[in-house]
Amino acid sequence: MRIAIDYTSAIRQKAGIGRYTRGLVNALMKLDAENEYVLLVVGKVREARGNTEHATRNTKPGRHPASLPPNFRIRHIPLPHRLLTILWHRLHLPLPAELFVGPVDIFHSPDFVLPPLRRARGLITVHDLAFLRVPECADPGLRAYLTTAVPRSIARSDRILADSLSTKRDLMELLNVPGKRISIVPAGVEPRFRPIEDEGELERVRRRYSLDEPFILSLGTLEPRKNYVRLIEACAQLRRRLPSAPSLIIAGGHGWLYEDILVEAKRHGNGSVRSLGFVPDEDLPALYTLAELFAFPSLYEGFGLPPLEAMACGTPVVCSNRPSLPETVGDAALKVDAEDIEGLAAAMLRALEDEELRAEMIEKGLAWAKRFTWRKAAEKLLEAYEETLR
Repeated sequence: MRIAIDYTSAIRQKAGIGRYTRGLVNALMKLDAENEYVLLVVGKVREARGNTEHATRNTKPGRHPASLPPNFRIRHIPLPHRLLTILWHRLHLPLPAELFVGPVDIFHSPDFVLPPLRRARGLITVHDLAFLRVPECADPGLRAYLTTAVPRSIARSDRILADSLSTKRDLMELLNVPGKRISIVPAGVEPRFRPIEDEGELERVRRRYSLDEPFILSLGTLEPRKNYVRLIEACAQLRRRLPSAPSLIIAGGHGWLYEDILVEAKRHGNGSVRSLGFVPDEDLPALYTLAELFAFPSLYEGFGLPPLEAMACGTPVVCSNRPSLPETVGDAALKVDAEDIEGLAAAMLRALEDEELRAEMIEKGLAWAKRFTWRKAAEKLLEAYEETLR
């Protein structure tokens, strides 16, 4: 097969879909030496220098991979990404993607929308339907765009990929997509996410982020869907029950509608709530390891990778019971209703004080996280490619 993958999100986005795309393509590079791949990158980027064994893992957003296997190559479109988005998805200009990538059997877009195609079979990955499930949590402009562009792209796609069974069900229920058109390709946990025992590395991260005291960690873009306002209030209740409770550290860049989160964090003040901003990938394993507890009370997730990464680093996890987190974490985490502030505080208190429970959560979490690898995800993706051509 000759396969084109829109790699733009891997270059432009540090977290979320960017990490998903980098992880999947990196696994494909190791797994598949037979099919030919073209990685399409739209917009201005810099060339990475030097030679890297695992190109995508070590690629920072804004740079091309430093090296590629012989059956992979980059095709760059030096047009502004926003301009091409307008031409393709707002003005519906019939400019086929094959003009840029050449003739291919399959064109895969891992970021919700599909460009016009001439003869190639089209696949899109729909990571979640948050813009339909929790529309009040989405940026209004983005919500309006996705509400129109995603159903149109689904109608033109030969196959739709979902991160989870939960997202597959949403696609079937909310957009009437037949189940036989949907394949599940979950995310994976990289091997570097493990309990860090190197004291030098742990101390480096402690110093970098001034982590002098025990802390509860939460990770994700600052936006309403992550439910940080309720988490901050739950931590305040936790401190009233347990004055020695760890402080709350939130790691994540600013998204949209994040102002209320910062106001709530400031209101509780006194160093008990702190936002680190975006944390680079290389610091995450040590940050997870240092945390006493990982809290993830999201209102909705298409998959939810951070709880799995925290488990892989030996950190107990408390998360919400909203889709698709029960599917992602299994019985290895404590799950509570996302809107139950008292229940969230009580679950965190149990995970902090009950030593027997903590040991059980850590053991289960380490075992559960091993089920999710990028190689398994890449194998599922190859099956979806083959099924599409059949």
